[in-house]
Amino acid sequence: MDWNLISLLPSQVWESLYMTVISAAVAYIIGLPLGVILVITDKGGIRPMRAVNQVLGFVVNFFRSVPFLILMIALSGFTRLIAGKAYGSAATIIPLIIGSAPFVARMVESSLKEVDPGVVEAAQAMGASTWQIISKVILPEAKPSLIVGAAISVTTILGYSAMAGAVGAGGLGAWAINYGYYRGDTAVMWVAVILLVIIVQVFQAIGMRLAKILDRRLH
Repeated sequence: MDWNLISLLPSQVWESLYMTVISAAVAYIIGLPLGVILVITDKGGIRPMRAVNQVLGFVVNFFRSVPFLILMIALSGFTRLIAGKAYGSAATIIPLIIGSAPFVARMVESSLKEVDPGVVEAAQAMGASTWQIISKVILPEAKPSLIVGAAISVTTILGYSAMAGAVGAGGLGAWAINYGYYRGDTAVMWVAVILLVIIVQVFQAIGMRLAKILDRRLH
């Protein structure tokens, strides 16, 4: 491995973290309410709406079913329209958000469905409104699971950002492909793999720690 490449690593790590954190934050701004709507409009939810649930579920499943690299290429025109170009770290954030928001929505939905129905029924019996049940019962009760889901989502988005390196994004994925794969330098590839694994473990450790702190059942 050309050791001069090591000097590029800090900027590549920063680009990967930049793409991942920004994309995850916006994906949760979109995906959290989508997940809530999927739960409350589902059969047995506090506001069942079959048509809304099925349409939203179809949209979420559609985008989840498209492999990220294909989605990124398909969205290149839209990305260019919004960001002025279809490559680079900043531009890659747009397809990352579109590709990960549906995943986040399903993660949120799964977490919210773990809430004890009896707690929700008790809140309804006390005359709580839909918004009060969501904000004061469902979300607080699901908080530990939501944190774990967030950690999983962030690591998944990190994986997406690494894959995006094959089609013009920056970060560790691009560093590994451009200086490792194309040059046949396996050392570069393994350095990128190890760094990605370390970042994933850090995100997961933070998520699990926060989940334990917030889980009132453990206190």
